[in-house]
Amino acid sequence: MILIPQHKIDAYTARGWWGEQTLWSLFVQHLHARPEAEAVVDAPNRAEFAHGTPRRLSWAQLGEEVDRFSLLLLASGIRRDEVLVVQMPNGVEQFVVYLACARLGIIVTPVPVQYREHELGHILSLTRAAAAVTFSRIGKPGGGHGAARMFVGLRAEHPALSTVLAWGEAAEPGAVDVGAALRCVPSEADRRRLAQAESAAAVSANDVFTICWTSGTEAAPKGVPRSHNEWLVVAPSIIEAGEIRPHARLLNPFPLVNMAGLSTAFAGWLVLGGTVVQHQPFSLPVFLQQLREERIDYTVAAPAILNTLLQNEQLLAGIDFERLARIGSGSAPLSEWMVRGFADRYGVQIVNYFGSNEGAALSGNHVDIPEPELRAQFFPRAGVTGHEWSISTTRKIRTRLVDPETGEDIVVAGRPGELRFDGPTIFSGYWSAPELSRRAFDDQGFYRTGDLFEIAGDRLQYYRYVGRSKDLVIRGGVNISAEEIESLLLACPGVREVAVVGVPDATLGEKVCACVVSAEGAPLTLERIVDFLREHKRVAVYKLPEYLLPLDELPRNPVGKILKRELRERARLLAPPEAARQSTRAPA
Repeated sequence: MILIPQHKIDAYTARGWWGEQTLWSLFVQHLHARPEAEAVVDAPNRAEFAHGTPRRLSWAQLGEEVDRFSLLLLASGIRRDEVLVVQMPNGVEQFVVYLACARLGIIVTPVPVQYREHELGHILSLTRAAAAVTFSRIGKPGGGHGAARMFVGLRAEHPALSTVLAWGEAAEPGAVDVGAALRCVPSEADRRRLAQAESAAAVSANDVFTICWTSGTEAAPKGVPRSHNEWLVVAPSIIEAGEIRPHARLLNPFPLVNMAGLSTAFAGWLVLGGTVVQHQPFSLPVFLQQLREERIDYTVAAPAILNTLLQNEQLLAGIDFERLARIGSGSAPLSEWMVRGFADRYGVQIVNYFGSNEGAALSGNHVDIPEPELRAQFFPRAGVTGHEWSISTTRKIRTRLVDPETGEDIVVAGRPGELRFDGPTIFSGYWSAPELSRRAFDDQGFYRTGDLFEIAGDRLQYYRYVGRSKDLVIRGGVNISAEEIESLLLACPGVREVAVVGVPDATLGEKVCACVVSAEGAPLTLERIVDFLREHKRVAVYKLPEYLLPLDELPRNPVGKILKRELRERARLLAPPEAARQSTRAPA
């Protein structure tokens, strides 16, 4: 199934940005070149979240399992252009499923393991998926989540879901036992039938490979289709920024369900011909064990994890930083102290990433932004005439900064605007949502990220992330970036985590509320955080929080993003009754 307009295919192919290679053809190359090399590795604590013992598969062993699973897909009647929902924890089986689908033209829609009937019902309705593949159990032995049973139950409301495939210790009634099927050795006739099916599928590099789902922080998840070419063109933004060598060993702590995980641990892995070591769920002791024992060349970690490690350097003992010289991070502001500390103490360069499922991506590395204090704050102003960067992807995209109210292009420093992208990394539209797709692009064809940046640097060469365009507190008609206040409060002593939302106000429209998780033994007051912002950060008075919502933890969705919608609902309860009643700005 090709959803990309032909004029885009022609233009990007003519420039050499897209080609004819598919994810499956890349796999076949490595299979023939390095059959005995290690390809994928399970987490050592697999028994804590799934059946079976941890496995290590070479390219040849992985190829054999892909053959057997491909035959199972054919026997189950699942065909080219049909949708397969995949709900699986990080493990070697994901690679088996994804590669078999890439080979046969079956569209993969991976979903977080935390999704339940509500979220899955939305996805099944929108995609009319023909099949699902999962585990009988996801979670701890004796408990966990009966995923296969859940999908079997969903078939009554979603008749298009004809087949449920499940790995597990025991067969689930109503589901196909994948483990038993894979134990059957294919005959020569089976292999001929598979070769014929692969030939008949004739998958092209422009066929849809995945439908990934936006996080749903502010609304119902939206499906983002991506082709083989659209995945392969984003891989250099990871590989070149991290200076990752061919055949590298990658430690993957991100779920293989969206851009963060798939761009590195699937597309990047196939380009590199390396080894992916899986990690699930995030456990700092296991993560550190894998860094020490698995000879890791590259990994990614959230800023809070990297801060913790640098504050407790005994945790880093035994890690080979001669080999692990690059670590990626992002999704939250980086600390200059952390970026500089890893460079000065260990020779490790932190790569700052910004990205979205839709394909908008920026990478700040030590080549383009050598100074740690700048790399923690800024990204290359990629895709703008007059600025050259080391990463090849920057020469394939165009970006513009636009005033979201007037539509005017912003070309001066210090003025926030919405960052918009055009180019071969950007998707062509949401799955079965023409109206949402129309609104996602401006009249020049640029994708509206919904993210606010400003131009910075002595040569106007950088972008600085300000926050979400929808993530604003509007006080007395003045826009206040929640992200800006959050970034400042992260430096406040005693603040472990923070999110900023608006509380309705009858006079001003909204006032700022800081939703704070305090560090252990460090209770905070509104007065303390306001004094910190006023005295230490010199923040304008109108930006100072006027409400404090103490929390034990911030609510997050399955991929770790903060649920601002839920926080707004809680914060509304802090408003005087008349303000809550008069407020016309409902939580988004």
